[in-house]
Amino acid sequence: MAETADYLIVGGGIIGLNLALVAKTRNPESSVVLIEKEPSCGFHASGRNSGVLHAGFYYTADSLKARFTRDGCKRLTDYCLQRGLQINQNGKLVVARNEGELKDLDELFLRGKKNGVQLEEISAHDARQIEPRARTYERALYSPSTAAVDPSEVVRSFLSDAIELGVQVRTDTEYIGRNGSDIRTSRGSFSAGYVINAAGVYADAIARDFGFAKDYRILPFKGLYLYQDADAPPVRTAIYPVPNLEQPFLGVHLTVTVGGRVKLGPTATPAFWKEHYRGMANFRLAEMSEVVSREALFFLRDDFSFRRLAIRELQKYSRSHMVRTAGELAEGLKLEHFSQWGRPGIRAQLVNITKNKLVMDFCYEADKNSFHVLNSVSPAFTCALPFTEHIFDQIEISAG
Repeated sequence: MAETADYLIVGGGIIGLNLALVAKTRNPESSVVLIEKEPSCGFHASGRNSGVLHAGFYYTADSLKARFTRDGCKRLTDYCLQRGLQINQNGKLVVARNEGELKDLDELFLRGKKNGVQLEEISAHDARQIEPRARTYERALYSPSTAAVDPSEVVRSFLSDAIELGVQVRTDTEYIGRNGSDIRTSRGSFSAGYVINAAGVYADAIARDFGFAKDYRILPFKGLYLYQDADAPPVRTAIYPVPNLEQPFLGVHLTVTVGGRVKLGPTATPAFWKEHYRGMANFRLAEMSEVVSREALFFLRDDFSFRRLAIRELQKYSRSHMVRTAGELAEGLKLEHFSQWGRPGIRAQLVNITKNKLVMDFCYEADKNSFHVLNSVSPAFTCALPFTEHIFDQIEISAG
């Protein structure tokens, strides 16, 4: 006999957990079940991301990211303060490495202004007053509302909230497939009134079981951080470069954890399968064949500058290259102070395979029976609270 659930949510990351919270809050009498294939929630991207709460000035005003990042940053900051969770409200500097980057620095400032984000244009002198080690060409931007949290701690707090509210959380329960309205898992079947797919790197595969994601595939990118030793000179404020605005990656930067440790990164190296963290762990031949063949095609054609991206990112496996790159942003970085790589993460980046383009914004598809969050990449962690409320608004419309 299949268990029943009014709402069945697939994926126990920060998006899945908050969708479960919204579903139960808006429908207290409904049964809400969340399934997660790992032994704990937040095992993948939600627990392995930078922990940075972004302010919301990277994104164009017409994007979903712009709508939710500013409010998400404030709401998640308030949540952490109210719950006594660790948070480092140390702000962020965005610095220019040369004269050619000043134009994009100005564009970021305009985006921040349009998005209603608190953002300051400052001189190089003022940047060094905020962070004495910062290096910039003529001027910089300062974001006082950017902060850092412990992502795993935040996920555990939302998990506790969900359980307290009455959400049934089933870990070690993997989605296998569907038979009509029945969802097959590694621990039995569920007869679901409505299915919400928030499965991260596997969201596209699950969506295809429901007839969605025909034009989309998720391409995995591996992210690594290089940590500074505890006895090295500190950095008190995050320092970011001006990013390539045509790609969703922010480049190597310096962030400061809630514990005060400095880290460099992340990388954005094309992975060979969807959970390609280390060595041959989680290897799946069919998955690798699909991912690598697609990457090879993008490399040959250099779609969305993939060839240059791959070559550039592969260099970041070198500690000396990482430190040298970060040294363009901050003075006094020494290779001997960076000896430890952090736990790798996987960015689930959606690609439109008909247009051969990276999908830069959040993306979802739905009908009256199911909803599929296809692209919930950075800053989805920051956006989690308002984004999941928006998703559920769309669910209520789709479900009728």
